[in-house]
Amino acid sequence: MEISVNDNKDNTKVSAKKKKNINNIGFLFILPFLIIFIIFSIYPILRTLYLSFTNFNGFTDPQFVGIDNYKRLLTDSIFWTAFGNTLKIWAVNIVAQLGLAFLLTIIFSDIKYKIKGLSIFRALFYLPNLIATTSVAFLFAQLLDWQYGTINQMLLDMGVISSKINWLGQPKTAVLAVSIIGAWMWFGNSFLMLMAGVQGISKDYYEAAYIDGAGRWKVFTCITLPLLKPIMLYVAITSLIGGLQIFDLPFLITDGIGSPSGALNTTVMYLFNTAFKYNNVGYAAAIAYGLFFIIAIFSALTFKTMYGSKKEAK
Repeated sequence: MEISVNDNKDNTKVSAKKKKNINNIGFLFILPFLIIFIIFSIYPILRTLYLSFTNFNGFTDPQFVGIDNYKRLLTDSIFWTAFGNTLKIWAVNIVAQLGLAFLLTIIFSDIKYKIKGLSIFRALFYLPNLIATTSVAFLFAQLLDWQYGTINQMLLDMGVISSKINWLGQPKTAVLAVSIIGAWMWFGNSFLMLMAGVQGISKDYYEAAYIDGAGRWKVFTCITLPLLKPIMLYVAITSLIGGLQIFDLPFLITDGIGSPSGALNTTVMYLFNTAFKYNNVGYAAAIAYGLFFIIAIFSALTFKTMYGSKKEAK
């Protein structure tokens, strides 16, 4: 039986058409995600960008004002003070958070110690991250209470202090308290990331180093740190983004406007109050994009610092 060339071409076209139809059906499965992503992510981003060029109070029609909001942002002393407060909180937070995470990573990754029960410690360290920030803020507000707080009572009984400390009523101690609380909440997440990176490093490197007589510090600086760079970059940038966007903890643990003396008035808290307390949504949108550009610059600098130039990489 002979098959003509035309019949082969027709069969090929039918097969290609069926394959194309099957591929098109696949797009239907991701359509719900795309619709939700566009509505709740892409649209708010574009809408906020538009509002940043308007004078909008949330009720009347937006009035286009060009780049006036951004000009105001550059000379807004309250914004830059709030950003400075955010940097102070983040700086103490990141040192305590990553310092503790690195210390625990060194201890649990040391093949000489061979500490057992890593999964239990992982759960314990990550537990604060699972507690709602509202609950954490309420808990520490009670513990740090000036008159009846448990921490003051314990320190007095131990003789560490001679008089009660108003932890949340003084700028320096309030910033320190919020930073340490944030570090306690998030160090478990950083520890898990770093520990996952360490476990991905071949144990042959460590065994060879110990056979050659390398000490723990030499092993950590020459093997662990260089091979952990990708994970460290991820942890550093995500901690940076989260730290510069801190809002819920200082908002809940104080009066919501940054007391004492505005020391806990972070950038996002200023944005929130500008939009919903003072009804200046247009300027709040400009603050949001101003913070976005600042975070982008800091992230680029972090990447540049950790990886250096292309010439150094070569």
